[in-house]
Amino acid sequence: MGKALHVLGIETCAVPTPHHRLTGEALRAALDAHPRAADVIGVVATAGTTNAGIVDDLDGVADVADERALWFHIDGAYGGAAALFAPSVRDQFRGFERADSFIVDPHKWLFAPFDCAALVYRQPNLAKAVHTQDAQYLEVLHSGDPEEWNPSDYAFHLTRRARGLPLWFSMAVNGLDAYGEAIEAGLAIAQRAAARITELPHTELVRDPGLSIVLFRRHGWGKADYDAWSARILSEQIALVTPTSWEDETVARFCFLHPDTTTEMVDEILRSMA
Repeated sequence: MGKALHVLGIETCAVPTPHHRLTGEALRAALDAHPRAADVIGVVATAGTTNAGIVDDLDGVADVADERALWFHIDGAYGGAAALFAPSVRDQFRGFERADSFIVDPHKWLFAPFDCAALVYRQPNLAKAVHTQDAQYLEVLHSGDPEEWNPSDYAFHLTRRARGLPLWFSMAVNGLDAYGEAIEAGLAIAQRAAARITELPHTELVRDPGLSIVLFRRHGWGKADYDAWSARILSEQIALVTPTSWEDETVARFCFLHPDTTTEMVDEILRSMA
């Protein structure tokens, strides 16, 4: 996001989030205290952070965006799939439908090939007015019809392959219900893994699972221990579980996406930490 704002020539106004979750209250307080609040043009909330699966207070942020006429964008690169396909967690995403735009990465939790991403606008013509590039050699692409759809009008880059086709074919062949079932399976195994971690004497949850992500620690371990363990279980073809950091502490991180992941697989990974 920071790089995109830099390209647009827009500065950032970070909102303090003590509990790692942006709320409408925190946003309102930050804007009330900012000397240039009138210059703020938009707000970005996250629907499922990639590191911990945290969903921001989308409804509260949307309220502030409405009050101040701000563009409301939701980063759902990872978690947006659950917002779209998982009824069991739908309440966590209240306010998602109020976004002016949102992004979801099908290559993360919608089982699409790497680099497939989708940016959706409530009013596409507004995006077209910002991103359309004019040059003589591009005139053949523009018929003058305001309803004409041309992907090059909605992003900085002009040339791209049809990244969405594999996703479309997969949905057409498997059906949308299959996607919902697969995502619900990831949510369920995260809860079961959290229960297993709590039961064992050598492991501890860092925080409650966020969507399909579980952060946990192994008592007595430091960064070198986690790194060595991660490399070992990968070389033994047990699993790929990479460590991450949480509040300056190195911890382990489960990210469950594959619907066929079993509790037995989780148990084998946890035993490898004993």
